Amino acid sequence: MGLFKKKKQPEPAPEEKKSPLDEMDPSIRPGGVFMVQLLMKEKCEMPSLQQMTEVLTRHIGKVEAAEPDDNLSGSMKGIALFAAMDHIAKFSNGEGPVQVSVMPCDTFHPENIDEMRRSQMWDCLEDRDRILSECKYCVFANDILAGALDPQERAGFDMDYLEALVELFPTCEAVYSLNTGKLILASLVRDRAVSGLDRFIRYIVNARFFNVSGTGDRLVDTLGMSLLYMEDLQYHFHSMDPNWVVMHAYNIAAYVLENCRPIKDGDTIDGVTGNILSFERETDD
Repeated sequence: MGLFKKKKQPEPAPEEKKSPLDEMDPSIRPGGVFMVQLLMKEKCEMPSLQQMTEVLTRHIGKVEAAEPDDNLSGSMKGIALFAAMDHIAKFSNGEGPVQVSVMPCDTFHPENIDEMRRSQMWDCLEDRDRILSECKYCVFANDILAGALDPQERAGFDMDYLEALVELFPTCEAVYSLNTGKLILASLVRDRAVSGLDRFIRYIVNARFFNVSGTGDRLVDTLGMSLLYMEDLQYHFHSMDPNWVVMHAYNIAAYVLENCRPIKDGDTIDGVTGNILSFERETDD
């Protein structure tokens, strides 16, 4: 029988408006900035402002483009910034539209992805090495202020944004989540085989598997739910098939998102092999 835990989750804190470069730390933080890289073999041109406006409007609602700033330099030069007028972030001292930004195509640096992250790219394992070696360029995209949205609204908004991105960049081969280390083929997003909130679970949340060195213990956890101020999950087990545990983790994460975090400490659910699992919040003690 496995021990099932929810990772300790801090309470939401007010999010301040920052530039995209201020938020490029890929470590996952509760309510943090959603960050992806669109990977491609050849360097591509930035779509026109008109085309970006049309495609984004179709996916995320009315948008207003910021005026281009010729004074920007370095990686910020040529950035496209849009306000999503149908998605309003509310704070104690005011409110404003969520924003999205897209940076021009630049060199991709797969050498910055460590072996641990590479080993957890289960959704793209057969294509992983080919993608990371053949894709020499990437487009970086992120949201701004979206952490203040309702979790379900944010999950849907970011996935609508992702669908717009793979449409705007048709040569994109794969999508790499800087937040969770998940790598998926762009065709998975383009084919729209997944819909609704399940897209966030399938495209962004990463269920990882570890063997605990020197013991017979195994661990499966999820990474990505905390972007929505929801608990990520941990499973501690011994002899069960880890594939079953991973699927169980994805199913529970989808249930939690669909039902707005309904599970509390001490609640029980059906386990992987018919046993009963109890939820327990992880602490620092």
